[in-house]
Amino acid sequence: MRGATILRIVGFFFIGFSLTMLIPLAISLWYDDGEARHFLTSLVVILLPGLVFAWFGRGARHDLATRDGFLVVAIFWGGISTVASLPFILGAHLGFVDALFEAVSGFTTTGATVITGLEQLPKSVLFYRQQLQWFGGMGLIVLGVAVLPLVGIGGMQLYRAEAPGPMKEEKLTPRLAHTAQVLWVVYVGITVANAVAYWLAGMTPFDAVAHSLSTVSTGGFSTHDESLGWFRSPLIEAIATLFMLAGAINFSVHFLAWRRRSLRVYLQDVEVRTFLLFVAGIILLASLILRTSGEYHTLPPSLRNATFEVVSVVTSTGFGTVDFSRWPDFLPVLLIFISFVGGCGGSTAGGMKVIRVHVLAQMGLREVRRLIHPRALLPVRLGGRVLRERTLESVWGFFAAYVLSFVVLMLLMMHAGLDQVSAFSAIATSMNNLGPGLGEVATSFSGVSDAGKLIAAFAMLLGRLEIFTILVLLTPAFWRR
Repeated sequence: MRGATILRIVGFFFIGFSLTMLIPLAISLWYDDGEARHFLTSLVVILLPGLVFAWFGRGARHDLATRDGFLVVAIFWGGISTVASLPFILGAHLGFVDALFEAVSGFTTTGATVITGLEQLPKSVLFYRQQLQWFGGMGLIVLGVAVLPLVGIGGMQLYRAEAPGPMKEEKLTPRLAHTAQVLWVVYVGITVANAVAYWLAGMTPFDAVAHSLSTVSTGGFSTHDESLGWFRSPLIEAIATLFMLAGAINFSVHFLAWRRRSLRVYLQDVEVRTFLLFVAGIILLASLILRTSGEYHTLPPSLRNATFEVVSVVTSTGFGTVDFSRWPDFLPVLLIFISFVGGCGGSTAGGMKVIRVHVLAQMGLREVRRLIHPRALLPVRLGGRVLRERTLESVWGFFAAYVLSFVVLMLLMMHAGLDQVSAFSAIATSMNNLGPGLGEVATSFSGVSDAGKLIAAFAMLLGRLEIFTILVLLTPAFWRR
């Protein structure tokens, strides 16, 4: 392994993350909420090891090998999540485990929380929670990929380890750094549009910016305990629905739609088309059940609430206007199940990704056809393009690793004290980076034991980094020369 190169990269990431503390520090000074010294302390504490790592790695000019990329990403996410807990310890007065859980939940865009009484928190701490999700949404690793060439280190292995989806070799532009820059331009542009829309719909400027950060990142943190339900505004809900969907669509598709000045690009993409049809079908089913069960007496509120909650869950955002865990029939479990599907590859959403589920379904149908035509050659296609067997193997491997990891973590969560339903939804909402669950974790993880919170935090990282980035580090072969 290239130890000096790894240290240098991690050092630059720590330095970069420490500078993000300047934003809540400035907000603290603006609102005079007394938290400026806490964010200044956090900045220094995070900056110092970054400078040390960068100094020890000085002079490194080697590119990264594949396993170096996995190690850097794992160290980065684990390390940043740990140091990101410091403002919660100082400003929100949380214990270490609770602060770590909150930081991991924010950085992985999960949105699960242990905090109640959000309105009583200082504005700067509230904004810090939101910006954690925004930076985690696209991934500071991708931002780093745009910077690494400037310091003489290539970043392709980081991009492959961090980017969601099974076809990670593809790039929007020939140069990787330019690809990362394009992704961030699109990301920032959509966020700004979302903030302006929220503000025009009646939010205060602070709430508009704060919620845009957690909407586009599909994170789901809010500045109010009631989430978006606090605003009691159908217009705000409609805006949130639109931008949650935008966050869950492959950002390369957004880029192509902008470059070609055509919305037809979205319908031409097979994954986006499948995703939108799937969401529409679930919304229709949920609306009918809510109406016929008497949960709502007319169709409009049934359709409104079903649309918002279904989109919030399937995009793994986790915003709430109602408590869907109390909905009738099988709807609560159905919503947890659709979180496994998640959004599109190349988006900020969690879950297994629509593209994988789509490919898995095609592979299942192919096996059925083979029973009828054993000698037939039946390629799996995606948008008219034949997928390589290596891609199909990676999809199957991911699914197997996902299921096995889920089972093990759920058993551990039950051992930590949760009942079966709560343990199932706690791991589902953590691995899928969703936030709200069922049972004891329907609204908060505050009642979960410290052991359970640590298990959930690990599950969040596992889901955010798409299983293999973490699991590969646990294999003896990874550490052999």
